[in-house]
Amino acid sequence: MGEVCDIDGGFVITRSETITIQAETKTSTVQELHLSNLDRYFSPMVRTVFCYKLPDDDKKGTEGVGRVIREALAKVLVHFYPLAGNLTISSEGKLVVNCTNRGVPFVEAVADCDLDVLGDITIPDTFVLSKLVYLDPDAKNMLEMPLLTAQVTRFKCGGFVIGMALNHCMADGISAMQFVNSWSEIARGVSPTTLPYLDRSALSARKPPIISYPHDKLLESDCISTQSSQGELVYKLFEFDQKKLARLKKIIMQDGSITNCTTFVALTALIWRAKCKAYDTKQDQRAKLLIVVDGRSKLKNPPLPKNYFGNVIVLTSCLCNAGDLIEKPLSYAVQLVQDTIKTVDDEFIRSKIDYLEVTREKFPSSTTLLVCSWTRLAFKEMDFGWGEPTQSGCVTLPEKEAAILFSGAGKSRTGITVLLGLPVSAMKSFQELMHI
Repeated sequence: MGEVCDIDGGFVITRSETITIQAETKTSTVQELHLSNLDRYFSPMVRTVFCYKLPDDDKKGTEGVGRVIREALAKVLVHFYPLAGNLTISSEGKLVVNCTNRGVPFVEAVADCDLDVLGDITIPDTFVLSKLVYLDPDAKNMLEMPLLTAQVTRFKCGGFVIGMALNHCMADGISAMQFVNSWSEIARGVSPTTLPYLDRSALSARKPPIISYPHDKLLESDCISTQSSQGELVYKLFEFDQKKLARLKKIIMQDGSITNCTTFVALTALIWRAKCKAYDTKQDQRAKLLIVVDGRSKLKNPPLPKNYFGNVIVLTSCLCNAGDLIEKPLSYAVQLVQDTIKTVDDEFIRSKIDYLEVTREKFPSSTTLLVCSWTRLAFKEMDFGWGEPTQSGCVTLPEKEAAILFSGAGKSRTGITVLLGLPVSAMKSFQELMHI
């Protein structure tokens, strides 16, 4: 008998005993995987859940879903073998992965309710969703924590949830999807479409390091007001269908200073400006925005190896006077965001890697607005043999005040959905400012 989790709201999840899944066969002699500075920069456990609701005419059932996913995990770990290892500190004082095939903790569980009880899991409900993802209760620190865990929870209706915890130092969103999609392909009985390129040396620091950009801008103070620390966060979804997006871009371009902009830039500028207004930020305060940029297409000299598995995201920041951001047209914020993203090229990324080599800086912990896009993450491809997931979500967001952009808003599923968490004191004003 395993653990019984009693959820407020009237349902219970019962976990079986944890078992350890190792790679089915050993195909590599690599004993130690060196992580890049981009890997070491941000290393929390990212917990995600994926829901699968069976159609009414389904004859397959889910009695064997745990066995299928467990056996597929053993097979996929042959290719992604570092995930079955553990973190350690090298003689240089850096995080590395011991490829020991220690294994991946795997748990099966049952819930005494239907899947519909979970509601919309796009909005994080940490208390409930954390019961669907296994974390080692005995791990005292990051070095003792498994790099990957998996849990399969079956519900009375026949649906099930796959919960996964993955240390961010192993993979960013795109690489994580590469792993999960390979895992699901094997579960369906087909060979993985892509195999991972595991060597991280392509993103090693230069010798000697060359710091050619002011990366310490990320550490400068931002536009936090006293409201940001008052009360708990509340999460809201903001839907932007194609009509709303077209209207937003028309507003941005009406003064003629901007002739074109991407949807990501337009929404990022809108969110940043609305957040500053919602906090009633003082005119003379500095307004800061953190933007997550995928570096895969930016690296040219040399290009990144195909199917590189690891972290290739970098943080960049916008800084300006809050008064200018609030009072000037939205096109002003758009120009700032555009210019900032344009600076992220091959040299910027190499310089960032070298900067982290010298400073050993970690992800900034101060509360500020962070915006990232998950529109390229192929959640819909995660078919383990029972169809595509009906919905997916995170147990928690990566930052206290993060805005995440998902694809598929509105009935046509062609727009963008924005998920954002803000203090209750600021959310009401923010909602009004997001109306287009």
